[in-house]
This record gives sequence, structure tokens and C-alpha cells, in this order.
Amino acid sequence: MTLRCEAFLGHVKERGEYDTLKEAERAARVVLALLGAHLIGDVRAQLATRLPEAFALILLNPLQSAEPLSPERFVRATAAWIEGATEQTAAWDVSAVLSTVADAAGEDLLRQILLQLPDGYDLLFGRPQPI
Repeated sequence: MTLRCEAFLGHVKERGEYDTLKEAERAARVVLALLGAHLIGDVRAQLATRLPEAFALILLNPLQSAEPLSPERFVRATAAWIEGATEQTAAWDVSAVLSTVADAAGEDLLRQILLQLPDGYDLLFGRPQPI
């Protein structure tokens, strides 16, 4: 089931403890653009169907990445794209957005997503996987 934009941003705002929906939206746009560069094929398409249309389009038209980023580099890249962000605030942004994405995706799709990503992304999604 697709989340409505207001509900999606509401979850991100709450988890990120942002003052405004605009701050939550900024984080969501950057994180989803970076995430989209790491996902391919049906997995990316399936995730897009579970996100609000505006965010699905961002996921489907991602920023370009020459290689998969480690979780640490993903956070650094997020910090680089958000004006005034530090690695610490970017980690918070990533966590707020990706935990909301994990809820929207559901466990089965999340497992498929994690298979396409380097080790350690499970923690960014707030879903530590057993070793």
C-alpha cells in the first residue's frame, strides 16, 4: 500500500525530530536520490510503488553513483548534499528517512533491498540483521 505524502513526511519528521515538514522533505529527497542510485530493476520499481508519487519519482531518477557507497560514505554523501549538514546530522537524516522507507517496504522487500546494498545498510534502515 502506498503511503500518502503527508503521512510519509510526518513519519520522517517525527523520527528525525525536525521542526518542520520542509526539513523532513529536504532529507527525504536527498536520501531517496542517493538510495535510488544503489537499487536496480524490480526492487527499485517495487519500492517506488510503496512511496508517495513525488518521492517515487526521485527514487526512479536518482543521483548517479559510480560505485556502491559503503554505509559510511552514504552518510557522508548525504551530508555533502544537505546544506549545513555534518556527518552526525546526516546520519540522523538517513536514519529518519530509511527507517520510514523500511516500514513502507515491508520485510520481504526490505530483504531484497538489503541484498543489493553493501553490508551495514541494515543498521541505516534501523533493521539490524542477524549475522
